[in-house]
Amino acid sequence: MGKFTFRLPDIGEGIAEAEIVAWHVKVGDMVEEDGRIADMMTDKATVEMESPVTGRIISVAGEVGDVVAIGSPLVVIETEGEGEAEQAAPAPAPKAEVIEERIEAETPAVAVEPAPAPAPVPVAAPAPAPAAKAAPAPVRTAGGTKVLASPAVRQRAQDLGIDLSEVRPSEEGRIRHADLDQFLAYNASGGYRTAGAKRGDETIKVIGLRRRIAENMAASKRNIPHFSYVEECDVTALEAMREQLNASRGDKPRLTMLPLLIAAFCRLLPQFPMLNARYDDEAGVVTRFGAVHMGIAAQTPAGLMVPVIRNAQALNLWQLAREIGRLADAARNGTAKSEELSGSTLTVTSLGPLGGVATTPVINRPEVAIIGPNRIIERPMFVPDGMGGERIEKRKLMNISISCDHRVVDGWDAASFVQAVKKLIETPVLLLAD
Repeated sequence: MGKFTFRLPDIGEGIAEAEIVAWHVKVGDMVEEDGRIADMMTDKATVEMESPVTGRIISVAGEVGDVVAIGSPLVVIETEGEGEAEQAAPAPAPKAEVIEERIEAETPAVAVEPAPAPAPVPVAAPAPAPAAKAAPAPVRTAGGTKVLASPAVRQRAQDLGIDLSEVRPSEEGRIRHADLDQFLAYNASGGYRTAGAKRGDETIKVIGLRRRIAENMAASKRNIPHFSYVEECDVTALEAMREQLNASRGDKPRLTMLPLLIAAFCRLLPQFPMLNARYDDEAGVVTRFGAVHMGIAAQTPAGLMVPVIRNAQALNLWQLAREIGRLADAARNGTAKSEELSGSTLTVTSLGPLGGVATTPVINRPEVAIIGPNRIIERPMFVPDGMGGERIEKRKLMNISISCDHRVVDGWDAASFVQAVKKLIETPVLLLAD
C-alpha cells in the first residue's frame, strides 16, 4: 500500500490560505477519484476540493473552521501500490469548482454498529380511567393550608419557578391561569422567567462566511473612525413617479425605491469624488474612482453579502432594477461569482420596510462611506398652499443615513452630499433629465 498526500492547491485570487467549511470525508472513509473531499472558503467564495486518486482517508488537516495554508497537506490517502506520493503545491486546483455557499455543512454518513436488542421491560398495569370531571388537586402550602389548582396550572407554575403558596387565588380559592398572570405582572422584577424563555443553551462555532463577516466588521470599527449623518427627505413626489413608471413598465422589472436612489447617488458622485473612494491605510493612499461600482448589502441565509453593480453610473433605472434583482438572487442562492462579490467603491444598505427611523451603518472597508436609506413613513407636514401661506398635508418621509471614514471624508462633505441627494429626490424629474 502507498500513501498520497493531497496538498491544498493554489486556488487563485492571490490568496495564501483557505478555511475548512465542510468535510465530506473522515478518517477511514473510502474516496473515489474525483470524489468530494472538502469545501474550502476563500473571500466569500466556497471552493470544492476533489480527490485526484482512489483510496482510504488516513488523516485530515483539521476540523471545520480551521484555516489551512496554500501548499499544506489537506488529506493523506492510502492507495494501492508502493511508496509515497504527493501532489505538488504549485499544481492547479484539481477540478475545483466554485459552488453554492452552503447554509449548513453536509455531514458525512457514519456507519453505526447495530445496538444489542434491549432487555424486555415489564409492562405496567394500565392506570384507571379518570373520572369524568376530576376535582383539582389541592396544593399544601408551607403554612399547612390547602390551595386548589389544576394540573395544568401547577405545571405552568413549576415551569415559571413560581411557588403557588405565594399566589393569591381567585374568589373560589382555586388558583387559575389568570392568577398566575397577575402574579407575574406584579412581580416582574422578582426573577421569574416567562414560559417562552424556557429553552436549552446551545454553542455555535463561528465559521465560514459568518466568521468573515465578524472579522470584517471588527476590522472596520477598529481601524476606521466612523461618523454618521442623517437627513429627512420628502419622497412623496418620488414615490408618485415610481408608481407611474411601474404602471407603464411593460415587460421591464418592477421599480423599487433602490434603483431611484442609486441613480441619484451616481448623478451626484462626480461632484463628491471623496465619497466614491477606497483608502489603503497601510500605504496611506486614497484612490478616487471615476466609475461607480455600487455594492448592495444583501441579507442571505448564510449571512450578509455585498454583490456589486459594475459601472452603475452607466445604467438606466430599468437596468439598475434588473441588475439589483439578479445579483440579490445570486447572493441568496449561492451562485454569485467571486468577481461579483468584490471591488465595490461605495455601498448602499437598505432594510426596506424594516429600515427603522435612522441607522448608523458600518463601512465596508476599505471603502470610505456607506449610505443607508431608511423606512418610508407618512406624517403631517406644513407645505406651501400656493397663496403665500401654508397648509397641513400628509407626506411620505424617509431618512437617509450616511457613515463616513473621518480620516478621508469631512463632515461638511458628507452633509453637502446628502443635502444634494435630498434636493434631487424631492424634485425627481431631475433624475430623468439629461
